[in-house]
Amino acid sequence: MNKLAMSYPAHITELQQRAQTALSRDNLQGMVIHSGQEIKIFLDDMGYPFKVNPHFKHWLPLVDIPNSWLIINGADKPTLVYYQPVDFWHKVVALSEQYWNEFFEIKILTNAADVDKLLPYDKQGYAYIGGHIEVAKALGFDNINSESLLNYLHYHRAYKTQYEQECLRQSNTIAVKGHKAAKAAFLAGASEYDIQQSYLKATQHTNDETPYGNIVALNANASILHYTALDRGVPQAHRSFLIDAGANFHGYASDITRTYSYKRDKFAELINRMDQLMLKAVAGLQPGKSYVDLHIETYRDIANVLHEFDFLTVSADTAAGSGIVSTFFPHGLGHHLGLQTHDVGGFMADERGTHVNTPEQHPFLRTSRVIESNQVFTIEPGLYFIDSLLAELKASNNGSMINWKNVDAMRVFGGIRIEDNIIVHQSHNENMTRELDLN
Repeated sequence: MNKLAMSYPAHITELQQRAQTALSRDNLQGMVIHSGQEIKIFLDDMGYPFKVNPHFKHWLPLVDIPNSWLIINGADKPTLVYYQPVDFWHKVVALSEQYWNEFFEIKILTNAADVDKLLPYDKQGYAYIGGHIEVAKALGFDNINSESLLNYLHYHRAYKTQYEQECLRQSNTIAVKGHKAAKAAFLAGASEYDIQQSYLKATQHTNDETPYGNIVALNANASILHYTALDRGVPQAHRSFLIDAGANFHGYASDITRTYSYKRDKFAELINRMDQLMLKAVAGLQPGKSYVDLHIETYRDIANVLHEFDFLTVSADTAAGSGIVSTFFPHGLGHHLGLQTHDVGGFMADERGTHVNTPEQHPFLRTSRVIESNQVFTIEPGLYFIDSLLAELKASNNGSMINWKNVDAMRVFGGIRIEDNIIVHQSHNENMTRELDLN
C-alpha cells in the first residue's frame, strides 16, 4: 500500500471531525459541496478551463469532474454524487476503483439537471459551498457560503494532514523535473516560449493544468513580478533567467522559483548571496513565531545585501529604517501553500476568522498568522531592479541613499527571486524543494 492510501483514512477522519464541529457551531444538519460547472465564454459555445472548488478536492482527488457534489454531515459516510454523462461529444471520465472509493457512498449522475433528486429534499438544514450562487438558489438553498462555516474550515485548512503533506511532496517532485528542464533550455539559449514548452513537457502538464500561469522571464523581464508574456523571440544575449512555476498533484499545488545567471558574473554572486539569505529565512520558520516578524527580519537582511554589494550610500540600518528597501523587495516573504497556491487562512487569528492586520509598512504580506507545526509555507525573498520603482525612489528625498551607477548596471538582469516549499514540523523544517536536489 502506498503512502497516499495509507494516510488517506486518517485524512478523512480529520475532515469529518472538522465538518461535525463546524456544522454543530452553525446548527446545521450538513453541507453540500459543489465541484463546480463549466462557465461559457461570452457569446460563444466554448467554455473557460474548468477549475474545481477547493473545498471539493479537499475531500478526494477529483479535479476535472464538473457537476459533482458532496453531501457531508460529519458523522455518516459522505455521499459523492459523481457526474458521468452519456456523451459522444466529449471524453467522459469514468469512475475508477481507487483507494478513496470505500470512504464514500457513491451515486452516479448522468444528467446534471437531475441532481436535485440526489440531494437532500429539505435544504433548510444544509449549507451550500461553491461558486455558483444562482444554481444554489434554484435548488432551494438559503444558506450559501456561510461566513462562519467557511471561517472555521479555512482556519483549519492551514494544518495539513499526513495525506496532504504527501500530496505536496509529490507536487514538488513533478515541479522540480520541470525546473531542471527549464534551466537546461535556458543554458541552451532558448526563448521564453520554448523554455515554457520544456517545462510543460517535463511535468506532463498542459498550460491549464499548472496551478498558476508560469512566470518564465529572461533578462530585464525578470523585474516584472507577474510576467507571463512568453516572448517567442530569442534575445540577442542571454543574461539572466527567472522561473516561477509549480505543478499540481491530486489538487495540491507546488510553487517554486529559481533565478540563474548565464555567466559567472556579479549577478551570479548576487544570486548566491540571496540564496543564503533565503535559507536563513527558511531556518527562521519556527512554531510560535509570527510570520510577520520573519518577514521583517528578512527585510533587514536584504538591506544588508544591498549594502554588501554597494548599492547603498548609507548604512543597512538607515536603508531599512527609511523604507527604501521596499523599492528592491516590494512583496511579502511568502504564503501558505496547499489546495490553492495562495492558500486560505493566512490572516486568521482564530476559528471565528478574526483578522490579523499586516504592518502598514509591509502591506503586501500574504500571511500574518503565527507559524505552527503541520503548516506549509513558501519562502520567497526577492531583490529586483524595477524601472518604475527606481524612478520613484530617485525622484524622492531618499534618492541620494542609492549608488545609482551600481544599481543601473543591474537593470539588464531584472531581478532575483528564490522560492522553496516548506513543511513546518515541531522538531524541524522539511524543505521539500531542496530535498529533491534543486539548488
